[in-house]
Amino acid sequence: MTQTKTQAQIKQALYRRAIVDAFRKLDPRWQVRNPVMFVVEVGSLLTTGLFIQALTSQGEAPGSFIFAVSAWLWFTVVFANFAEALAEGRGKAQAEALRKTRRETIAKKLARPDRTAKYVENPSTLLRKGDFLLVQAGDVIPADGEIVAGVASVDESAVTGESAPVIRESGGDRSAVTGGTRVLSDWLVVRVSANPGESFLDRMIGLIEGAKRQKTPNEIALNILLAGFTIIFLLVCVTLLPYSFFSVRVAGQGTPITITVLVALLVCLIPTTIGGLLSAIGIAGMDRLIRRNVIALSGRAVEAAGDVDVLLLDKTGTITLGNRMATDFIPAPSVSAVELADAAQIASLSDETPEGRSIVVLAKEKYGLRGRDVAALGAEFIPFTAQTRMSGANFGGHTIRKGAPDAITTYVKTNGNGVSPEIEEIIERIARSGGTPLSVARDGQVMGVIHLKDVVKGGIKERFAQLRRMGIKTVMITGDNPLTAAAIAAEAGVDDFLAQATPEAKLKLIREYQTGGRLVAMTGDGTNDAPALAQADVAVAMNTGTQPAREAANMVDLDSNPTKLLEIVEIGKQLLMTRGALTTFSIANDVAKYFAIIPAAFASTYPVLETLNFMRLDTPESAILSAVIFNALIIIALIPLALHGVPYRPVGAAQLLRDNLLIYGVGGLIAPFIGIKLIDLILVGLGLA
Repeated sequence: MTQTKTQAQIKQALYRRAIVDAFRKLDPRWQVRNPVMFVVEVGSLLTTGLFIQALTSQGEAPGSFIFAVSAWLWFTVVFANFAEALAEGRGKAQAEALRKTRRETIAKKLARPDRTAKYVENPSTLLRKGDFLLVQAGDVIPADGEIVAGVASVDESAVTGESAPVIRESGGDRSAVTGGTRVLSDWLVVRVSANPGESFLDRMIGLIEGAKRQKTPNEIALNILLAGFTIIFLLVCVTLLPYSFFSVRVAGQGTPITITVLVALLVCLIPTTIGGLLSAIGIAGMDRLIRRNVIALSGRAVEAAGDVDVLLLDKTGTITLGNRMATDFIPAPSVSAVELADAAQIASLSDETPEGRSIVVLAKEKYGLRGRDVAALGAEFIPFTAQTRMSGANFGGHTIRKGAPDAITTYVKTNGNGVSPEIEEIIERIARSGGTPLSVARDGQVMGVIHLKDVVKGGIKERFAQLRRMGIKTVMITGDNPLTAAAIAAEAGVDDFLAQATPEAKLKLIREYQTGGRLVAMTGDGTNDAPALAQADVAVAMNTGTQPAREAANMVDLDSNPTKLLEIVEIGKQLLMTRGALTTFSIANDVAKYFAIIPAAFASTYPVLETLNFMRLDTPESAILSAVIFNALIIIALIPLALHGVPYRPVGAAQLLRDNLLIYGVGGLIAPFIGIKLIDLILVGLGLA
């Protein structure tokens, strides 16, 4: 109950701030950025002036009518501002949460990158790029940096929201640290990688705030198109006034069209619906990424994600679980599977690696070998070492060893034994299938082989099939040999793979696809990924990755989850789908409004046009006012769709176009007829028109 109340309070505060910001954005200096809404605001000012004139002297139309038109024109501008302010407010709430995590700390500045050197305590605001810092258990990391010495457990919950600590160490792909996170154990020597105000957290805050979002190329192009429509209809409406006067003078009947009606006509003709929501759609797209803990360093990257047609995916951690797991026990001809599993489990009891634990679990699940009393065995456990590449146990006069096939072969040969052709054939078959074989020996004799396999994630094949239906090609990147890579690629269902991948090979592959006119997305976390990330159209760096990788990318995943790339592409496509759907609706909506307002607008000049009033709107005034009111209300009605996006569906471009035309095109045509007619009935029923 408390949580629900808190969420409600947060939402209320968000709405209150959005309402205030909606009125602040009435400043013409702000409105001029949006040509469509700027024209509406100018029209609102003009009709407000005409209303004041009607109060002080004889106006061109009844004052109540001018006031109603003027008020709803202002509402149209305010509603559009509210949509943008609400989208920005959600981002600003995220930025404020991050600001609370940023604090000034005392940094232990070292003269050289040596933990034993003396340090000087300095405020974090005085740190500069290249400074060396000592960070010990309990300290807040003062600035972004690269670890040059040490290994420590770090709490990154202030940035990622994940409570589980992570290990950071020098010399690998987990050497980057973020200012504002806390060291929980041990120590680190960090080289500062950003000056004050340029940290990762500072950039995140600036990027999250919708007001600082730069328009994307497609958005700019659409703005130009909308501005073109606005100019065309503005010229049309401007020329209609003198034409109306001329027609009345020549025909000698009717009355000229009023400026109020012309302004109402203009606002209903220009694409105000999409013009009012366009900015909110873009801001909301970035906000959806932020909610998934992905920071887009540019709006262009979010949009490019929607156009991506090639995905480069790391095998480990993205397509597979990343840890080799035991999947089968294959015994020698003279050994039972239970005997092999029993020996393999004993040899793995002291093995704390994921592979060792998976062997113990598989023996339990497959053969019921559980509840083993390690102390009762009285065993001497032999730990794994890089030199022997084996582990095992000695107990009850028996010796058991488990390890790499060549190491076990050498071991049994020292005992005067050999390896049977059947065992060698099993080892070769497992390697050929993309798995990893481990041999098990007891008392100097090979008992059989354990099949280790990097397990493909559940459901990943279905997701790749969805991407294929959308026209997106998936390419697996791996350091494995071509034989292993081909086996895993076939099981995962990817379209292609790059085996034994080097930085040069990745870069070459991306350039080849781009030369063919395709847009490429990839993830990476290491320094060796930086060249490819810099070349890719959508480059997602892991927050746990190195500083060069994060600087080369145009997105950063705070959760460091490689599969997030699939979600990013879906969010990008949802952004483009939402913009396309609402643009379709807006244009269809405007076409439908023509039939309501044009006969009413010119009925005073050409009474014969009343025959085109097939909607049977009560009066010309009620028809015009109903169209203006509907024009304003439809913006409010579409705000939830603009912020949440149209439902994402993995379909091809042709089907998506058909669905858009059917749902939003036909819907946009029908909605104004129903809405305007209902508003007209309400106005007449209340005696307001």
